[in-house]
Amino acid sequence: MTVSSFWRRWRHRVMLSAIGACGVAMALGLQTQPPSYVVLAANDLGMHCMQNDFSQVMILPPFNTLRAQVIRRGSEPDIMDGDLSVSYELPTNTHSSDKTNFWQYAQQLLGAPVPNDTGVTGSGMRGTMVVDTVRKDYSVTGIPVTPIDDDGKENPYPLALVTVKNAAGTTVLAQTQAVVPVSWEMSCNLCHNTPGESTATNILNAHDRLHGTNLVAAQPVMCASCHADNALGTAGQPGVPNLSSAMHGAHAARMGQVNMANSCYACHPGVRTNCQRDYHASQNISCTDCHGGMAAVANPARNPWVDLPRCGNCHTRNGFEFEQAGVRYRDSKGHGGVLCVSCHGSPHATGPAVNALDNLQANRVQGHAGPVNTCLVCHTSQPSESFFHSVEH
Repeated sequence: MTVSSFWRRWRHRVMLSAIGACGVAMALGLQTQPPSYVVLAANDLGMHCMQNDFSQVMILPPFNTLRAQVIRRGSEPDIMDGDLSVSYELPTNTHSSDKTNFWQYAQQLLGAPVPNDTGVTGSGMRGTMVVDTVRKDYSVTGIPVTPIDDDGKENPYPLALVTVKNAAGTTVLAQTQAVVPVSWEMSCNLCHNTPGESTATNILNAHDRLHGTNLVAAQPVMCASCHADNALGTAGQPGVPNLSSAMHGAHAARMGQVNMANSCYACHPGVRTNCQRDYHASQNISCTDCHGGMAAVANPARNPWVDLPRCGNCHTRNGFEFEQAGVRYRDSKGHGGVLCVSCHGSPHATGPAVNALDNLQANRVQGHAGPVNTCLVCHTSQPSESFFHSVEH
């Protein structure tokens, strides 16, 4: 089988999975029209990265964050922040510890053991979401999901089922499904491919040679133990550049060796999994159009995961407010306090997305792909006033 035919078959299977997901929704009895409540869920990132092997090095562990906003429908809808039970599960991806060796090496990497099928924050593959009365949502941080379904098939877009019940847990009020994206398609082997060495050994040897370290003898190594990383909340070591700056800075001048249409996919997932699969992608707006080139991302003055491209850098509309000042898109609020991601979708997967599964929730609640812009999703009668795109009105 040729490489091109393999990818065609892989993408065909993903499309079949999308069609199958709709069948799953029907089988699970998900409501096709919102009753007294509607729940909108979104991941905090369009694609979470991890590795499939942690025996030598760890860049990122299995770690995924899911948020849900529950709205009580009415002529004036209410965003709920209590008196409910909100749970999550992944029906096709219920366990992880037999799909990667992270748990085998967690003690050496993190200094403490991590129970099987539990993430570094203590979250499991199913459980109860925690309410945030300031942000007015329910969330779970650190779901240890991997890109392998329980049937053994690769799936970077597993679906979470979010269920809202009354406080007593006796009555289902609303349900939804949202993608919990994860991929280990980090193609370091494109360049780190010395014969007789594993990719990780080649990386560690190069680091030792260039920086006078002895990482090969210290395996397994967690990169964020020395390089500060906002994604993991590590402070790093004094005088050592943060991980984003170090990685992008070290590779910026070497990307000419990579013959890819999108060179970002040499390290970020990826030509198969499409880290960026949002509406912008359908308009040929690429990673660098928003983030800048690698040298810009490597700027040591930049605060990774905090200093991000802002919607307002490109989008302007009279009377519209985009992200709130000093707040990232994924945390920002718009229409009367509704989170931006509730209507528009996850960063890098904003609707209408090019991937069918990312459009599943919007299709279910309003009959077409996102953004969720049908007033009657939350309102029980058509509002007489014009739509406003800000927290205050």
